[in-house]
Amino acid sequence: MAVVGFVGLGVMGRPMAANLVRAGHEVRAFSRGAAGRESAAELGVPVVAGLAEAVQGADVVLTMLPDTPDVRAVAVGPGGVLDHLAPGAAYIDMSTIEPGAAREVAERFARAGHDALDAPVSGGEAGAREGTLSIMVGGPADAVERWRDLLGTLGTTVVRVGESGAGQVVKAANQLVVATHLQALAEAIVFLEAHDADVATGLSVIARGLGGSTVIDRKADGVLAGDFRPGFRLELHHKDLGIVEGAARTRGAVLPVTAVVGRLVQSLVQRGDGALDHSALVALARELNGTSERAAAPPPEGTSQGAPHGAETR
Repeated sequence: MAVVGFVGLGVMGRPMAANLVRAGHEVRAFSRGAAGRESAAELGVPVVAGLAEAVQGADVVLTMLPDTPDVRAVAVGPGGVLDHLAPGAAYIDMSTIEPGAAREVAERFARAGHDALDAPVSGGEAGAREGTLSIMVGGPADAVERWRDLLGTLGTTVVRVGESGAGQVVKAANQLVVATHLQALAEAIVFLEAHDADVATGLSVIARGLGGSTVIDRKADGVLAGDFRPGFRLELHHKDLGIVEGAARTRGAVLPVTAVVGRLVQSLVQRGDGALDHSALVALARELNGTSERAAAPPPEGTSQGAPHGAETR
């Protein structure tokens, strides 16, 4: 059992920290937002008053934060994790950030004598609650093995995919696949509707063949019901596709289909639909074909209208 500092108690971080507590680890959790701290405490997660208290004396510190600037500030900024980390303790970032930034952060920790891993996740809020996340890890092989059991508390798939930054590269690839699958689903639905086909039946057949995907399995029912309440918000997917675009440019990789889907996602965000689920690409495809009105905005957060279909955050 380890003493674990956990920073970032959002939708994903809260259940992840709770799973570490249930596994018997001594957790000291902190989040900048009072709502996150309160919600985590309700799940039985020990919450401390500040970042320093979460980090000092920990064997390992995990962060689960929204974006690259947040990780830079919390991990290596003034008064951040690196300033308070005990000698020999490790740092694992489980956020989704730019691969180059992940490498830079890892180098800062390595120079100070600490193991550092980038370990972004896929599987969404449900996976975080159930401890079934897929975790793609970048960093030294011996460090990955040292912390494999702890990561196994959070996910059923823990795979080292390369050196520092490689976890973020694989996560970016995951996000481009999800986005293009969503757009393919959108266009398949529009095509089926244009031919007056039974869309639900058609998708059920496609799902059992080579065209099947987790996107169809998780999103089709909600889309056909016109339910675009956020499981994973378009604005977050827009952020992730920006990471893909930037990382591709640094290596001269040409991703034409991803670029087109990225612009479609951006158009939804720019017109104010960033809070909708990323499956709202289907609604945009229908609009472009003149077959539906604009998708409705989601209900205010906290209203009781059932769980969003295919709820996920990563």
